[in-house]
Amino acid sequence: MEFGLMVVFLMLLLVGFIEPVMLIYSYNVLADSAKEGVRYAIVHGIGSTNCSGPGDNTTTPATTCPDAPGANVQSKVTRYALYSLHSTAGMGVNVTYPDTSSRPPSRVRVVVSYQYRPFFGLGWPSVIVRAAAEGRIMF
Repeated sequence: MEFGLMVVFLMLLLVGFIEPVMLIYSYNVLADSAKEGVRYAIVHGIGSTNCSGPGDNTTTPATTCPDAPGANVQSKVTRYALYSLHSTAGMGVNVTYPDTSSRPPSRVRVVVSYQYRPFFGLGWPSVIVRAAAEGRIMF
């Protein structure tokens, strides 16, 4: 009888420990994915042959990039998240250029969001986990 009660208590303790660890792991993956996207974007500005970003409207003529919306940055983020065994189907990646240019030293910001579903369920709610990273374009 005592063993049965202890096993139930230990299993609840174990599940209660694993669930927050999985949530923290998911946040860590999102944060690292956002940083990877920023790393890609800061070296693929106007001066790069594979330019990503909105280009530069201050020059005459205006300089454009073949990847104006930042699709290459988004694919870099999702590819990195795939390596950590996360489903990228529900992952949202938002790449913005606050200075409206991809000319150095403009900024790039990557925000990644993911709806975390509890590993075991057990009545815990789904939460949206967000992570962001920002950097300055170097090249």
